[in-house]
Amino acid sequence: MDIELAKTFLEIVTSGSFARAAERLNVAQTTVSARVKLLEQQLGRPLFERDRRGASLTPAGEQFLRYAPKFVQLWQRVRHQVAVPPGHRAVLSIGSEVSLWQPFLLDWVSWIRNSLADVALRVHVDVPQDLINLVAGGIIDAAIMYAPQHRPGLKIDRLMEDRLVLVASTESPKLPSQQNYVHVDWGPHFPQESNLVEGAPSVSFNLGPLALSYVLAQGGSGYFRMRAILPHIASGELHIVTGAPEYSYPIYVAYSSEADSSVLKPALAGLRGISEASTNNGQHSTIDAHRDARSPSPRRRG
Repeated sequence: MDIELAKTFLEIVTSGSFARAAERLNVAQTTVSARVKLLEQQLGRPLFERDRRGASLTPAGEQFLRYAPKFVQLWQRVRHQVAVPPGHRAVLSIGSEVSLWQPFLLDWVSWIRNSLADVALRVHVDVPQDLINLVAGGIIDAAIMYAPQHRPGLKIDRLMEDRLVLVASTESPKLPSQQNYVHVDWGPHFPQESNLVEGAPSVSFNLGPLALSYVLAQGGSGYFRMRAILPHIASGELHIVTGAPEYSYPIYVAYSSEADSSVLKPALAGLRGISEASTNNGQHSTIDAHRDARSPSPRRRG
C-alpha cells in the first residue's frame, strides 16, 4: 500500500472533509479524491460517506481507522532506522520539553556522544503534547518530560524528583499579592493558587523559563522548579518564601517499546546515571537553600 493513501485517509478523518484535508496536505482536492478512490479499490470497500457537511466513516472506514495509524508509524520508523550516516551503526532520536533541554538533555547528548560514539543522534525539543505524539508515533525514541500521557506502545520511567517552590525577588519575602504574583501554567496537576492570591494574577506565562526571566528582570514572585532557581538563590537574586506550600513535580523519560533496545538500553542507562548524580547534587543544594532561607539575611554595608 502507498503510505500516502493512509496519510490522506487519516487527514480526512482529522479534518472532517476532503476539502480541508486537501488544504492541510497542500494538494488539490481532486488528488485527495483520487487517493481515496484507489485506497477503496485496494480494500474493496467504501471508506467514506460524503454530504454537504463533510465526510463520515463507513463501517469499513471505522475498521481501517484501527490500523491506518500503525501503517504510518511503521513507515516513519523504517525511514528513521535506515537513515544511518556512514560510519555509524544506528540512529537514536531523543528529545525533551523546552524547559528541560538545559541541563538534562544537553548532558544526555554529551554522554551519548562520548559513550556511544558509533550512534548517530537526532535531537528534538518541543512542547509536551507534540513531543509525546512523536514518541508514540516512533519518530522519537525517547524524551525527557514532565507528566507524560500514557499511550499504547509507550513505556514511562520516573527519573528524578523536582519540586515547585514559591520564591520572590525581595529579601524578606511574604506570601504574594495579586500585584506582584506571576502565574505559571505548570499543567493540570499543579494546584490552583486561590488559597495564596486573591483574584486573578495580573501576569501569566505558559513557559516556566520565560516567567523566571521576567521575575529576575522585573521583580515579583511565583512558583518555579527548585533545580532552576538554586543558582539564583545562591546569588541572592531570589528568596524562598517560608511557610508557602511546595509541590512535587517529578521528571520522567518516555520511550517507545518498539525502539532498538541494543541502542536505547545503554542510552537510558546513561540518562539514569546523569539523573542520579543530579539528584545527589540537588539534594545537597536544596538543603543549603532551605537553610539559607531560614537564616536571617546579613545587613548590607553602605
